Amino acid sequence: MRQDGCQELAVRIRSHALQMTHRARSSHVGSCLSIADLLAVLYQRILRVNPNQPEWEERDRFLLSKGHAAAALYAVLAERGFFPSEWLETYCQDGARLAGHITHHGVPGVEVSTGSLGHGLAMGCGMALAAKCDSKAFRVFVLLSDGECDEGSTWEAALFAPHHRLDNLAAIVDYNRIQSFGSVKDVLDLDPLAEKWKAFGWGVREINGHDLEEIEASLRSAPFKPGQPSCVIAHTVKGRGVSFMEHKLAWHYQSPNAKQLQQALAELGEQQ
Repeated sequence: MRQDGCQELAVRIRSHALQMTHRARSSHVGSCLSIADLLAVLYQRILRVNPNQPEWEERDRFLLSKGHAAAALYAVLAERGFFPSEWLETYCQDGARLAGHITHHGVPGVEVSTGSLGHGLAMGCGMALAAKCDSKAFRVFVLLSDGECDEGSTWEAALFAPHHRLDNLAAIVDYNRIQSFGSVKDVLDLDPLAEKWKAFGWGVREINGHDLEEIEASLRSAPFKPGQPSCVIAHTVKGRGVSFMEHKLAWHYQSPNAKQLQQALAELGEQQ
């Protein structure tokens, strides 16, 4: 594995998310933990962004469509220097700028506010189309939840992107197989998910969403087919990295208490 600090960044994202949700007594820590590795690779190895110039016109655009996993995105942005890490201590507090669902106002590095599921891919399509129209070289990456694939608006955007040959667009599906009210299979089965995206005209790859090298290789290979948008289906584990949170629906809502926080940080090799 490359020694570029990517693995350590993923651990810090998880550590921050645990502490943020503990302080705020807020939800969605399981969702944050499942995407930590994806975010670490994106912000350490893939995205062309500049923390000192967050509005740089040629920057790649990243949209967290699953806006309820806000703590993880705020964490990686703070780690990369977009804003002071002290801001994380105010997460989800009354009047704080770091809201419980991703909010872009006053937060450098956040492109759009999200949280109403099923909107992110459509916004990403708009940005990718604008780049094509303006002959800009930036790319657009959208990270969706598997539960968002229940939404009709997601599939409208999935039709739109191939029609307009948006090969500067990549969708990443966090396929942790647990959504708000149960397992994806029980709530609304998505399988065969890869074949659905392929049928809509996307180039598709399925990966282990916790293997840093596999994540990097797939994202660097986009577009997978000329003239087609790319979809990476990342097989992940809800609550990844904390034994008592993994595969547990409860951690979609529950926040760790003080004892659970200490145990979780110890498992990560971190200290509060």
